[in-house]
Amino acid sequence: MGCSVCLWLVVSFCRVWGMGRGTRETVLGTLGKATVLWIPQEFQNLTQSFGVATWKRDTADPHSKEVLLKYMNGNYTNYAPSQNHFHSSNFSLEILSTKRQDQRLYEYIISKDAKEKVWQIQLEVYEPVSKPDIQVLSWALANDSCTVTLNCTAARGDNVSYSWTGLEASSSSPCAHNGSLLHLSYHLNATSLACACTASNPVSSSAVTFNSSACSFEQRGSASPELNLVLVVVPVVVVLVLIGVFTALRVGRLWKHTPPPEDSEVRTIYSQVQRVEKQKIPCSPPGTEHPSCTTIYAAATGLPPDTAQAPGRIQHSPRAETPTPRGCSPLSQVRERGFPTLGIPIWAPRSPPSFLASRAPTRSP
Repeated sequence: MGCSVCLWLVVSFCRVWGMGRGTRETVLGTLGKATVLWIPQEFQNLTQSFGVATWKRDTADPHSKEVLLKYMNGNYTNYAPSQNHFHSSNFSLEILSTKRQDQRLYEYIISKDAKEKVWQIQLEVYEPVSKPDIQVLSWALANDSCTVTLNCTAARGDNVSYSWTGLEASSSSPCAHNGSLLHLSYHLNATSLACACTASNPVSSSAVTFNSSACSFEQRGSASPELNLVLVVVPVVVVLVLIGVFTALRVGRLWKHTPPPEDSEVRTIYSQVQRVEKQKIPCSPPGTEHPSCTTIYAAATGLPPDTAQAPGRIQHSPRAETPTPRGCSPLSQVRERGFPTLGIPIWAPRSPPSFLASRAPTRSP
């Protein structure tokens, strides 16, 4: 019995060894799902006999490889436990969540003394196909027949191919066609006509059905309620946005061109001159310091007594006669005595200019 087992192992070893380096297979992986890399039964037997094996894969550098796992006499070291899982029962390697970058060439290497044998696996990763949608590109009505052009497309998926079939399972069905476009002609009374579009790739497939109805663009596949909702909601949202923008621009334009409200009230400011006398100081001769005068402005609440204001005009109150300070000569006496008057009033300044109407300055003559 023992000799028979040994002979079987030798024959198996020779068969595998005869394959030579470069023997490979292709494994299809689905994006986002687990992928298992299996090895042939012969390699499993040799691994149990010699007890040394290694999982590797290619890298971007053609001169280097990435070691994923080492197996030796029942023990193993996994260098990427969060990404790969090793099944010690059959020595297979499972990729937990397949990614695009996992599409590499993997190698399972069995070592015997100074020699090694390699089993290569080329992993190809595909994104699964989403459920397709059928659109009516054109239609024409003539002689009680409807001719439509249908387009079947899938939003997601790698290397997607399309095929059309009839649900009545007849080879002569008008729906039989390969490709995403289908030119279909049917009689209007053929309300039971149904065509199925299948989108597929090497790892997945999905189908949708088209049912004939009135000859118009309203014909849709059974998988297009989302598209119908979008076709209804999007135009409404666009119209509401345009209305909002137009209203905002119009309001802004009106606000920009609206003149400020005019103030129809007429305000009159009267002034009162108050002389401040210095006690016991005689009138100084010309050229010396004069008694100071203070001008006080106050907002008028009405017209001054005995003053009539013409409509549309602003009148100022008559200037009060300024009494001559004690011990000082009036202006006429100053002129008679030959003192210069400098051409300005001495005791009663003129009415304040308009830009001083809002404040009460204090000045000295």
